[in-house]
Amino acid sequence: MRRSASPLSLILLGLGVFLLVLGPLLAWYVEPRAKRTPIDVEQTTVFSGRGSYFDQQALKTQDDQRLTITRRVMGNVSESEKNGVAVWDVSTTIDNPQTLKREDPRKSFQWSTERWVTDRKTNAPVHCCEEAPQPFAGEAYLKFPFDVQERSYRWWDGTLKDTVALRYQGRTKVRGYEGLRFTGTVKPTKSGTRQVPGRLVGVDRPQVMAEEWYSNSGIELIVDQRTGRILRATIGPKVTLRAPGSDKDAQVLLASDKIAFTPETQRKQVDQAKADSRKLQLVGETVPIGGGAAGAALAIVGGALVVRGKRVSLRGRPRTG
Repeated sequence: MRRSASPLSLILLGLGVFLLVLGPLLAWYVEPRAKRTPIDVEQTTVFSGRGSYFDQQALKTQDDQRLTITRRVMGNVSESEKNGVAVWDVSTTIDNPQTLKREDPRKSFQWSTERWVTDRKTNAPVHCCEEAPQPFAGEAYLKFPFDVQERSYRWWDGTLKDTVALRYQGRTKVRGYEGLRFTGTVKPTKSGTRQVPGRLVGVDRPQVMAEEWYSNSGIELIVDQRTGRILRATIGPKVTLRAPGSDKDAQVLLASDKIAFTPETQRKQVDQAKADSRKLQLVGETVPIGGGAAGAALAIVGGALVVRGKRVSLRGRPRTG
């Protein structure tokens, strides 16, 4: 008894069908689930630049000093898994040359903590899990959503405690890797109050509740389109004190025309964006397209061999009657 089809033809046909099914599965099922904000993130980004700060010991502003902003982000895995969201605990320190030497963030020039809670798919804020500050808002934070579009985005500014509109300004490269460029500014805005000696703000009283004002002369973010990771960030913050009800700055607390990611931070951000982008491209484009083409070819060859085998089998049968 002759076989109707060879094992090779059946293997080729089966492999072809498998690849044809695998491609759409990766593109429509696996890739969308891979585009999720990580919950086990542990990341440190460092900004550096020159500027001015108020020296509380000398009671005067120190100009042309090295300023360092360090942001540490730790994913809260247990809270994230329990609530089905991304919960990130964020610690930001601002240091001058004296405080940078201290390891304790409480001894930095300025220290703030936040808890960002976002939808893992859309990057939209989720109001739960003791988010701080409340309400947390925006579309972009330490990262943008996946598949960044060429449009304006609302970026969360922790100093302002509000969102800033960032406008799309075209494409540029960071360390040879292309990203989308977004820019924005913050006009002088009252951001809080603090009790200070009256003479700091030109008031003849021992203590006053001075107004704290914040502005940002230039926010520039270069973002990887596929992953939403920020490749390079540049800011120009200014924090001042005003006498109650005054419209003029009386004392500079912190000011810089340009504080940007350090070269080391830029390198890490670009390298990670490249790696993550390649993974998403692999499951979303390369394997589905390549696998689909290969699957179609193998299925055609395997099917042709099966049909040929059946014909040979039929011609080889003995005639009866």
